[in-house]
Amino acid sequence: MSGFTLSAFGDEIDMDLNVQMEVLGSHGIRYIEMRGVDGKGVEKLSSVEAEVIKRRMDDRGFKVSCIGSPIGKVHFADDFAAHLELFRHVLSNARVLDTRFIRLFSFYYPEGSDPSFYKEEVISRLGEMTLLAADADVMLLHENEKHIYGDTPERCLDILEGVASPFLQAVFDPANFLQCGVKTYPKAFRQLKKYIKYLHIKDALIETGSVVPAGYGDGQISEILAELEHEGFEGFLSIEPHLGYFEGLEKLQKDIDIMKIKSGGRESFAVAVNALKALLGGSGCTEVVK
Repeated sequence: MSGFTLSAFGDEIDMDLNVQMEVLGSHGIRYIEMRGVDGKGVEKLSSVEAEVIKRRMDDRGFKVSCIGSPIGKVHFADDFAAHLELFRHVLSNARVLDTRFIRLFSFYYPEGSDPSFYKEEVISRLGEMTLLAADADVMLLHENEKHIYGDTPERCLDILEGVASPFLQAVFDPANFLQCGVKTYPKAFRQLKKYIKYLHIKDALIETGSVVPAGYGDGQISEILAELEHEGFEGFLSIEPHLGYFEGLEKLQKDIDIMKIKSGGRESFAVAVNALKALLGGSGCTEVVK
């Protein structure tokens, strides 16, 4: 059955895994996109620490939907050999945590330079990582992110078509495209649709780049999800609130609880997840509970 399974960046609730599981469980969510946990980034967890976290999650019926790694979120001039070793460690932790997905990026290029100069280097680096991932039966998910090589749909396609592997696919993040001045639908979405295996749910205002709850910005998330479900998509929607107060929020929508957004943590997460669930219901999309 097509439909969407909810996950979330638990570290936006709290860095304590117990708190993450408590809050996510209260919203009926049993998956975590693991980026930060118990005071550490997932890439800094030892194999023993990862094993302990896996047992704690198993005991409470939780699973890892994806490793929200920082791989590729470094500059081209940084030591790639050292970064590749870090990737190998993240790959090992993905196996321990029993997930098939690792999120990664495509490197910061120098400000003011022509990103096309770095195209072949990006494809080479991500291609090398993809071969390692394929050997481990793990899928890499490239995230569009401002100021990295793949921050436009055209350059995302450069990467995905250049590496040309089923083990490198796309995370679609509407807010990140909007912050680059790119309209998400139909433009970016239709260009990348065949590669999209996973979505980050955060919306934004294209004029200011401010992040807002799903459905309250210019991301056209409702249209994107409706089209995906119509075409049989089955996968994760990972909630990444990034919410905070900004001037003019009160005028954006009367039914958003401003004080909860200001307070952060579990309160702003509740705003984000409730907005997504309302959007799913209003679009006639299916939330799959696992």
